[in-house]
Amino acid sequence: MTAASAVEAVFRIESARIIAGVTRIVRDVGIAEELAQDALVAALEQWPESGIPEKPGAWLMATAKHRAIDLVRRRETYARKLAEVGRALEDVPPPVPSDPASGDDIDDDLLRLIFTACHPVLSTEARIALTLRLLGGLTTEEIARAFLAAEPTVAQRIVRAKRTLAKAGVPFEVPYGSDRAERLSSVLEVIYLIFNEGYSATAGDDWLRPALCEDALRLGRVLAGLMPKEPEVHGLVALLEIQASRTAARTGPDGEPVLLADQNRARWNRMLIRRGFAALQWAGNGPYALQAAIAACHAKAVTYEETDWTAIATLYGQLAALAPSPVVELNRAVAVSMAEGPAAGLELVDALAEEPALKEYHLLPSVRGDLLARLGRGAEARAEFERAASLTRNARERDLLLKRAARSEAESRSESESEPKSEPKPEPKSES
Repeated sequence: MTAASAVEAVFRIESARIIAGVTRIVRDVGIAEELAQDALVAALEQWPESGIPEKPGAWLMATAKHRAIDLVRRRETYARKLAEVGRALEDVPPPVPSDPASGDDIDDDLLRLIFTACHPVLSTEARIALTLRLLGGLTTEEIARAFLAAEPTVAQRIVRAKRTLAKAGVPFEVPYGSDRAERLSSVLEVIYLIFNEGYSATAGDDWLRPALCEDALRLGRVLAGLMPKEPEVHGLVALLEIQASRTAARTGPDGEPVLLADQNRARWNRMLIRRGFAALQWAGNGPYALQAAIAACHAKAVTYEETDWTAIATLYGQLAALAPSPVVELNRAVAVSMAEGPAAGLELVDALAEEPALKEYHLLPSVRGDLLARLGRGAEARAEFERAASLTRNARERDLLLKRAARSEAESRSESESEPKSEPKPEPKSES
């Protein structure tokens, strides 16, 4: 491995911890990121000549902290000089640790960084971008590519987010009491949204973006390690582990979607399923834990036909009572249709027709099309699939829906009582 590739690899792994450690010193995530980048530049300059250090992550951490200490000392010197002429400098940072290479409190710092990046003072888009930048180690270009956004837009979003945090004086701390519950909800939502975008991309030519799923899963695991007594954190991790286990089976050879009923379950990752079940044991009865329990029902079924749809419908009912959402109701309708028949499911779906949050949600007509096809109402099903295709911005999903529309009349005659083909995209527990 060359020195340059080693620097890149180590920085991607260690950048979040470095930024977290430096933020504790300078109390500003924007400055901390700049100092971490300075350490990266120093490594690129020195490692080709001096060789890769035995502990490259510690080298980067120590270098960044040394630069942070120098910055603080310059501030303190400036403050003393101002004081000498009768002026005061506000918000002088607290004393820094004597040993900049010390690993003490690094996990606490990382937890503080997670809560800072996901602070509710930021918009959802800003929280996602900043989290991927500071904690996921992604470049602005990578974030823009993942979310099909213009790179300058993402760059501005990140810059504004850091400025907003500084202007609002957001403390670099883990909140407690009611504030902690509110902030933790924001943190979990951001990680979930990142996973959702990877699991079923909103737009573009790819149905899956596995790298985003992996980033979200890694962040979830880190959070569970830092907050082992928070049941809903384990609930989220359980959900992501089990959902991620299906990734290899969710696309065909050419990247086309393979929906739940048609997946080769031998391709499901059993290790991730076991990890999900283990996390579920520590989860409580919150929204993520309930969704994880639903995913576990699918994972337990050896075949699609063996799925316990009655249990899934019951769990969706509990989820709807705990965290009401039109999307949860839509998923419950699918489960009810499998447990009690398509007519029962269609009644629930039709009750959602006027929901404002679902007006442009393509999976509403998609699910309705499935149910109509199973009832033998092929012409109506075709119209629903075509409407769903017109609403989605994902090219792969559009192709799938148009194919369903083209063959819906024939399917409705031969498969009027077959399983639904749609797999509604997981959604966060609270929609904006």
